Amino acid sequence: MSDTSARVADSTGNWVDTLAPHWARPYLRLSRFDRPIGSWLLLMPCWWSAALAAGMAHDVRGLPLTIVLFFIGAFVMRGAGCTWNDITDRDLDGKVERTRSRPLPSGQVTTRQALVFMVAQALVGLAVLLQFNRFAIATGIASLLIVAIYPFMKRITWWPQIVLGLAFSWGALMGFAVTFGRIDATALVLYAGAISWVIGYDTIYAHQDTEDDALIGIKSTARLFGAHTRQALVLFYGLAVMLIGIALASGEARWPAWLGLAAFAAHLVWQIVRLNIADGALCLRLFKSNRDAGLLLFAGLLADAVLRAA
Repeated sequence: MSDTSARVADSTGNWVDTLAPHWARPYLRLSRFDRPIGSWLLLMPCWWSAALAAGMAHDVRGLPLTIVLFFIGAFVMRGAGCTWNDITDRDLDGKVERTRSRPLPSGQVTTRQALVFMVAQALVGLAVLLQFNRFAIATGIASLLIVAIYPFMKRITWWPQIVLGLAFSWGALMGFAVTFGRIDATALVLYAGAISWVIGYDTIYAHQDTEDDALIGIKSTARLFGAHTRQALVLFYGLAVMLIGIALASGEARWPAWLGLAAFAAHLVWQIVRLNIADGALCLRLFKSNRDAGLLLFAGLLADAVLRAA
């Protein structure tokens, strides 16, 4: 087995490389704690829906606990999902320059060890889920099917980002399931808006690997759109803003939420203007900046919920 202290090529200079015990580093890398941006992006729709639903209910008393539980759940379940993704992609990852140093293809952990670790993370996620009502528990469990099939989609469709969007936007439904014990039209429109956002930002992310992906036959919207990526982002980011706006109107949101949406939209416009698909480092920075875009919208929704509950 290779050295467990060996660093992952696309994630260096982080706390896992410098502070974590050597034995724990491969597992922390499997769950992407060395680069938590994906956990933040999974969390954003959860927080959006929790805040919007609390505003609609005119009651924020349970919101702080929901925010904390969603935070824990997003980080552990994203970790479990990434571990599953690395298990299914271990042979492909060994053929891509950016991913060949990940724990499985580099031999830092065995497939069996990764499976045990994935189950352990999923059990923590289940413990979080059990704090909610039965409908929310069932809704959360239903997402696992999408998570399970996602890693295989890039082998069979040019649109794996849609499936990723279905998985990463699931939290847009969870806030309503937790608050109201149901999923209504407002939740579904918010979910659709979040899916459009995910398709946009993951297309930017996928442009880091287009050359390697072409060599090994991996499909993505980045390869599909190619030089027309900017126009595609105008479409998908535009849809995201429009659909989220419809959700806010349906939920009778007040001015702080609309201000948050305006800031969110401005950030997406900035990404489109800055984009250069030939610059992998820039694509990664723009992708990561979506956490800030999501937080801007969440801040507006949170302020709206507090205002409506006063």
